[in-house]
Amino acid sequence: MFEHTIRVTWGDCDPARIAYTGRLPWFALDAINGWWEHHLGDGWFQLEIDRNVGTPFVHMSMDFRNPVTPRHPLICQVWPNKLGETSIGFHVAAFQNGTPCFEGDFVCVFIIADQFRKAPPPLDIRAIVEKYLIVDRT
Repeated sequence: MFEHTIRVTWGDCDPARIAYTGRLPWFALDAINGWWEHHLGDGWFQLEIDRNVGTPFVHMSMDFRNPVTPRHPLICQVWPNKLGETSIGFHVAAFQNGTPCFEGDFVCVFIIADQFRKAPPPLDIRAIVEKYLIVDRT
């Protein structure tokens, strides 16, 4: 399982001294991009620009467990949990100091970027995702 560390800062927080709710999906998406970079060598930018492969989101769901603060690094565990003919799902589970903060499921569809047309993932990407796929863990 891949772990992505995020440094939560004062600027991520609201007057209640916890991370803005809107930052939590951003943290999750940053962790998913980190998964791509780690396993594929390219993140979303390079996929889109260099390989003409887009992965727009079609679904996001999150459950909040405990507040996220700047006190500790946010450790996001990321794994692909679904792989369809043209879609991929990721699960993200985030912790601070061993305490669960949030978890969520995120689904993207593969597209030919310059045509914005749904397509199967390239074979090398499918092979990488299949290697790390963890189904029914959530």
